[in-house]
Amino acid sequence: FCPGYDMVHYGTLQSAETGEGYGDYLIVGISKHKGPPVFTQQERYKMVRAIKWVDELVEGAPYVTTLQTLDKYSCDFCVHGDDITLTVDGKDTYEDVKKTGRYRECNRTQGVSTTDLVGRMLLMTKAHHSNIASSDYQQHTDNFGKGPRGSSPWTGVSQFLQTSQKIIQFASGQEPQPGDTIIYVAGAFDLFHIGHVDFLEAVHKLSEKPYIIVGLHFDQEVNRYKGKNYPIMNIHERTLSVLACRHVSEVVIGAPYTITKDLLDHFKVDLVCHGKTEVFPDRGGYDPYAVPKKKGIFRTVDSGNSLTTDNIVQRIIKNRLLYEARNQKKEAKELAVIQAIKSREEEKAKERTQAVA
Repeated sequence: FCPGYDMVHYGTLQSAETGEGYGDYLIVGISKHKGPPVFTQQERYKMVRAIKWVDELVEGAPYVTTLQTLDKYSCDFCVHGDDITLTVDGKDTYEDVKKTGRYRECNRTQGVSTTDLVGRMLLMTKAHHSNIASSDYQQHTDNFGKGPRGSSPWTGVSQFLQTSQKIIQFASGQEPQPGDTIIYVAGAFDLFHIGHVDFLEAVHKLSEKPYIIVGLHFDQEVNRYKGKNYPIMNIHERTLSVLACRHVSEVVIGAPYTITKDLLDHFKVDLVCHGKTEVFPDRGGYDPYAVPKKKGIFRTVDSGNSLTTDNIVQRIIKNRLLYEARNQKKEAKELAVIQAIKSREEEKAKERTQAVA
């Protein structure tokens, strides 16, 4: 049993992958969100169902995980990150299951948090893009969501470092099989959300044996056609988010914007799909889908979902003050717990010293 999630990013995806590795069957419980909404409750449910390691979802799960909850769903134990979650009165929400040995902990994914992503949207900087450094973004990492007494190691922002091992953990590792329909889609897939999930699900339904390859554009390319400070997630972060989707078989990291004959031949592509969103011309002013259209293998897919990354950013901006207040309150609670733990350890050390004396 793995409780969560607020905003679904590759850090929460990592916890799902780790949770699945602890056992044979992963159940994710989604509690009702009390803060300002990034995604609606139904959007959160569908997003989590699309994660390839999730076997079952519990809607409206209790915020405090009890032994009764574990027994109800026949769970041997629950899994949570190493960040602490507290009730209104400051009690650890996993206290009961910890006492009975039915708790497992996975390390928080360094370099990502909802706090960090929200900060990128609000500050409109590009420093999170690959190969860019900025003092403005450093100021964000130092200040955004920080309480008056310092920074919590759980809510604070840290630097994400991509490794080959992370990619291997997320990748399916499966090659196309005889009879598979190889379908290629390309884009930014920024802040991987329910609009993307619905599109990929619709593409998946186009064939009995689909093998979907997602081409992800480099940050600088996305910024060329999207502008502002897009993408919100850099290429490394977007890669892991897309790989975690159960409809995706493979990801091309840094795919060319224009789909060429060489690309189609290399991956033996049968079908190229794009959603209803606007197609921007390439650097030469030409249609990037001209080649697959000429070959008769291009198809526009209507997912029935008009949600875009822009919509999500607008939701965040609309509730900016509420997000900042929530993060500061959460971090203040965490710092209080850290101080309490430190005080107990100092007290125990003092008692041991006195006993020896």
